[in-house]
Amino acid sequence: MSSVAVLTPESFAEHRSGLKDQNLTGCVPEDEAYIPTYLEAFPPLPEKGAPGEKTGEPASAWGSKIRPIKASVITQVFHVPLEERRYKDNSQFGEGEEAKVCLDIMQRTGAHIELSLAKDQGLSIMVTGKLDSVMKARKEIVARLQTQASATVTIPKEHHRFVIGKNGEKLQELELKTATKIAIPRPDDPSTNIRITGTKEGIEKARHEILLISAEQDKRAVERLSLEKAFHPFIAGAHNRLVQELNQETGARISIPPPSLPKDEIVITGEKEAVALAVNRIRAIYDDKKRKTTTISVEVKKSQHKYIIGPKGNTLQEILEATGVSVEMPPLDSISETIILRGEPDKLGPALTQVYAKAKSVMVVEVSAPAWLHRFIIGKKGQNIGRITQQLPRVHIEFTDGEDCISLEGPTEEVEQAQAQIQEIIKDLLVRMDYTEVMIDQRFHRHLIGKNGANINRIKEQYKVSVRIPQDSERSGLVRIEGDPKGVQLARRELIEMVQRMENERTKDLIVDQKFHRTIIGQKGEKIKEVRDKFPEVIINFPDPAQKSDIVQLRGPKNEVEKCAKFLQKIIAELIENSFSLSVPIFKQFHKNIIGKGGANIKKIREETNTKIDLPTENSNSEMIVITGKKSNCEAARDRVLAIQRELANIKEAEVAIPAKLHNSLIGSKGCLVRSIMEDCGGVHIHFPSEGSGSDKVTIRGPAGEVEKAKKQLLQLAEEKQVNNFTVELQAKPEYHKFLIGRGGANIRRVRDRTGARIIFPSPDDTEQELITIVGKEEAVRQAQKELELLVKNLDDVVEDSMEVDVRHHRHFVCRRGQVLRELAEEYGGVAVSFPRTGANSQKVTLKGAKDCVDAAKKRIQEIIEDLESQVSMEVAIPQRYHRAIMGPKGCRIQQITREHEVQIKFPERDDGTAGQEPGQQENGEVIPEAEFVPRKCDTITISGRAEKCELAKAALLALVPITEDVEVSYELHRYIIGQKGSGIRKMMEEYEVNIWVPQPEKQLDVIKVTGLVAHVERAKQGLLERVKELQAEQEDRVLRSFKVTMSVDPKFHPKIIGRKGAVISQIRKDHDVSIQFPDKGDEQQDLIVILGYERNVEEARQTVQLLVAELQEMVSQDVHLDPRTHARIIGARGKAIRKLMEEFKVDIRFPQPGSDEPDKVTVTGLPDTVNAAIDHLLNLEEEYMLSVTETETLAAYMKPPSRYGGGGGAGGEDSSGGPAKGFVVRDAPWNASGNKAPDMSSAEDFPTFGTGVAPKQTSAWGPKKF
Repeated sequence: MSSVAVLTPESFAEHRSGLKDQNLTGCVPEDEAYIPTYLEAFPPLPEKGAPGEKTGEPASAWGSKIRPIKASVITQVFHVPLEERRYKDNSQFGEGEEAKVCLDIMQRTGAHIELSLAKDQGLSIMVTGKLDSVMKARKEIVARLQTQASATVTIPKEHHRFVIGKNGEKLQELELKTATKIAIPRPDDPSTNIRITGTKEGIEKARHEILLISAEQDKRAVERLSLEKAFHPFIAGAHNRLVQELNQETGARISIPPPSLPKDEIVITGEKEAVALAVNRIRAIYDDKKRKTTTISVEVKKSQHKYIIGPKGNTLQEILEATGVSVEMPPLDSISETIILRGEPDKLGPALTQVYAKAKSVMVVEVSAPAWLHRFIIGKKGQNIGRITQQLPRVHIEFTDGEDCISLEGPTEEVEQAQAQIQEIIKDLLVRMDYTEVMIDQRFHRHLIGKNGANINRIKEQYKVSVRIPQDSERSGLVRIEGDPKGVQLARRELIEMVQRMENERTKDLIVDQKFHRTIIGQKGEKIKEVRDKFPEVIINFPDPAQKSDIVQLRGPKNEVEKCAKFLQKIIAELIENSFSLSVPIFKQFHKNIIGKGGANIKKIREETNTKIDLPTENSNSEMIVITGKKSNCEAARDRVLAIQRELANIKEAEVAIPAKLHNSLIGSKGCLVRSIMEDCGGVHIHFPSEGSGSDKVTIRGPAGEVEKAKKQLLQLAEEKQVNNFTVELQAKPEYHKFLIGRGGANIRRVRDRTGARIIFPSPDDTEQELITIVGKEEAVRQAQKELELLVKNLDDVVEDSMEVDVRHHRHFVCRRGQVLRELAEEYGGVAVSFPRTGANSQKVTLKGAKDCVDAAKKRIQEIIEDLESQVSMEVAIPQRYHRAIMGPKGCRIQQITREHEVQIKFPERDDGTAGQEPGQQENGEVIPEAEFVPRKCDTITISGRAEKCELAKAALLALVPITEDVEVSYELHRYIIGQKGSGIRKMMEEYEVNIWVPQPEKQLDVIKVTGLVAHVERAKQGLLERVKELQAEQEDRVLRSFKVTMSVDPKFHPKIIGRKGAVISQIRKDHDVSIQFPDKGDEQQDLIVILGYERNVEEARQTVQLLVAELQEMVSQDVHLDPRTHARIIGARGKAIRKLMEEFKVDIRFPQPGSDEPDKVTVTGLPDTVNAAIDHLLNLEEEYMLSVTETETLAAYMKPPSRYGGGGGAGGEDSSGGPAKGFVVRDAPWNASGNKAPDMSSAEDFPTFGTGVAPKQTSAWGPKKF
């Protein structure tokens, strides 16, 4: 590992280098004529084993252990040499395994890691974070990015299972204990080698433990020697060489516990003779060393111990190898500073000399530097400190956050050099830099920072200072400003002024219903932006939608907040006023008429009443139309909608006065009472006033006869409620309800008539399907309850009965999946009717159910049989081409006829022989006349049923036969009737349910054929004739609108008449409702303008254009010469400043195009007086801006002096005003050596281009063009 620099996190966020080149050792002197050498201009990166290192001195001896760091957030930079890198594929640096490993370590430890590749392909790693996170991350990086040692241990195959342990527990424990990875071969693998991977120390521990396990299990000799731990290094020898020799000589396995393991037991395993020989040799060494050796103790600073130990203990091994003396170090976590040297007396002296030499090979120096200067010393991206560490790679520089000192550690000579350089930097910074601290209440910090740091960044940029605002977690109000002394004072003054303004601010909460928030904000925030633009000093905060909060917070100067609050309250009041809602019941069949053709009706009502009208969807059962807006507007819209309904049908509206206190009882539970009246009276609408209104008026709307009936029932019910309101609920199975009601309500009507009580059955939507409600006088209700309970009781008594039905009638009951039997079960309380199986030749039919239901079902079956026996069959001849139209969509029309007239209708098989001709005849309208119609088998429809009902069904079928009629329509209008892609004619066909045939264009016929039902054809004819009238009116209007006038206007005035982005001409077109056409570029007559429209409008537009031209003719153009360097500032951001100037003086100002011959010529056009005033103003602006330009250029020249390598008057250089500069020149470059040549800079091979080269364009002062 190479040098490690511990840096504070601020050094990578805010910095100013401020370091002068001449203050650093080894920099190029300031001499204009000086030409640097290649090595001076491009110094090589430091390499391992660089010149100047002492051969006997271990590289980076201090790198293995980092000193304790006091800062909460630190940065460590360290180096992994190429030979130690685990992943060496450099093809895609930053995307390989190293990046993935670092990402994983960052996620697990919370530290931030940055990788970079050095020139020698070594890996530089910078880790930033809290101390413990950095330590963990560094440990993992070393383990995962550096190559690790591995070793193999050979033990008998039969001992492997003891190393693994039960369920692998022993192996897991061993890996955890030694921090290694142990790979044991599979049982089917004959290998006996166990591979251990990890650190050297961990490998030794693991190897020792495995050998112990093997020795315990080995049937051969095992010897355990307890010898003092202090003598183990003598037995092992330097770098374990002695113990390895013993292993080879004796053939025994000797396991010595590593120094980190507090055990004194040495285990020897193997053949008995080998073990005995090894034991004797070890005891001899031990006894010899114990007899001959002595010890001395020395005190060495704890901070120097790591230099004595060396990387991975190598230094201790080197001392043992060189002198034969063992050096015993106290544990690193111990406070003891005593080091014990054990060896022969004559060798202790040289060993002690080496210990002191190693301890003093590295020195630690502290340099005083105010903590606020640390990040300036470090420099931008660590560039200042990087120069020092590159020159002196073995010096470790540590910055501690909050302390006024910098710690330097490394070889004595290099530390002294680094100290001198850092002190020079500090001296320079103290002269140029200053700081101040301001106490600012923490609640103002986020406002000082501004949105996305806007405020604080502006102050930093404007005053060239660094402002440090503490984090919220620090709970500190101390704001620190650092930088140029003058800038520091100005920034301090501005911050204090901002705080004073904020202290005068106030906060106000407005209670605004959350449903209005989105409306106030507007689409993409457009509306709230207008409010914020109107009150720029007020901050408006809306709550998060998820919070369900109604509080909108305003903050800013007191007066502005009050004005903004009043403005918002006015908007809210308008929203509340416009959110009034009305529900209007309209019969479903009239919804399409309220919408109108293409939505014309509803659009007109919405626009004229300024309301929002919502209709239910087509598949919804709801009849309610909801109107939203102001109350008066909603009522007007409701009256318009109801008027449409009254026009379309015989709808009557009646009002009934019923005391408001009775309304709830009349409506009933979940509206059951009022719903029963509406159902009884043909679906009338009954509307009660809203609760709390105090109104007694109840509105009934519907067909005239039904309204009267509903009114009578409602008044009767109200009277009953007023006199004696009594309610009882009764339970009955849902399948009994139809039987209790009876056919057409006959049964329930008899009970009502006898008792006078109202009986209400649940609707299909009700949750309680078994609940029957009886309402009325108590006596009547009790009597009705008694009768119904008796009926329900009889229904619960199940009986079984039978009857005889002729076999020929069985099919009628069981066909269509038993449709007739299902209807009997529904109508008669769920009675079960069973017919004998087909082919049984039995006439017995079984009925099972309640007695009354069975009797009623038998009676109904008998009636059906009588109908069947009295049935006749009747044939109706209708041409086959009309059969599909008669059936209707999915056979709906035929189903309606069969249901209404209780008949069966059978259509014949289709005759495919003529099927292809007839539809074509119908489509073209060429229907065969009745006289020519000859019925065929495929034209005959059979009707079965009672004679009188068959006649009615026949008439209904004939009424469905379509007819064809001709409508006279001029050929010229046909294409308008057809519409774009046939949309017009399709819409009419759908609306009137007819087929409309328009002749081919080449025939030029003035007739359109309409085919369909009689009623539909009549409606379609009327609609078609109305459309013809509309088209004729449009034609007449088109002729009137085609009046044309041509006027001559000088082309130079055309752009002014058109205006910016067409604003002027668009306004003229809009004001006069005309079309104005200008000549195209290629036209011969460039001065002609054509105006089209109504004659009167065209004349007015022509006069307007003439007036505009007259004004333009009075205008003059003058040129003024302005320095091009001021153009951008005069124009302003996106032309904002120049537009404001043009509007103020009523002139047009044109700047030269890029590349113009006269780049300083600006043209001003307008009335003479305004042109002169505008030119004076422009000249004043030029004078003002030129002062700033001159100042900036002078400052730039001072900040960036002429290049020493340029042509500004050096040795043999070009004249500064003359030829080009020589470029960057160096001496002793590699290409100047013999046999080499300088690279050809014009060669595409030596200097390839990236992509296609594009010549740079001169940018306009207005900024980049936008397309």
